Amino acid sequence: MTRATAHELDESGYIGEIDDILGFHIRLAHGTVYRHFMHSFKALGMTQKQVSVLWLVADHPGISQSELAKRLQLDRATVMAIVNRLAKRKFLVRGASASDGRKQTLMLGAAGCGALLQAKRAIRAHEKWLKGRFSARELKTLVALLRRVHG
Repeated sequence: MTRATAHELDESGYIGEIDDILGFHIRLAHGTVYRHFMHSFKALGMTQKQVSVLWLVADHPGISQSELAKRLQLDRATVMAIVNRLAKRKFLVRGASASDGRKQTLMLGAAGCGALLQAKRAIRAHEKWLKGRFSARELKTLVALLRRVHG
């Protein structure tokens, strides 16, 4: 390929053989969704993982850190760091398990309830933006296909 031809292809948007790599497109899609999410959450000062932890604790009051790690598919050390940050902000309250003295339970604090309400509003707006790119049928198919990859 001559220099002029390569330059012409670059201006046309042609990216080459990598365009056939599924993982490349998944990475690009993830990057786009992540950037939009982070923009939506800038004012909240929370990460996706922190919001996920708050949401799971709200849906499962008294859940343990180890159960959070399992459900989020994260290592326990990562979940512990997230919980520590959220507890420091008074979003989460630790308690003792009635059935196992070695486990700590987690509940939302008042500040966590308010933060989660704000986060849910931002997530709904983000989801509307994302889902608006697909028809209802396409969305159902996309979710099924993605579950096949991560499930």
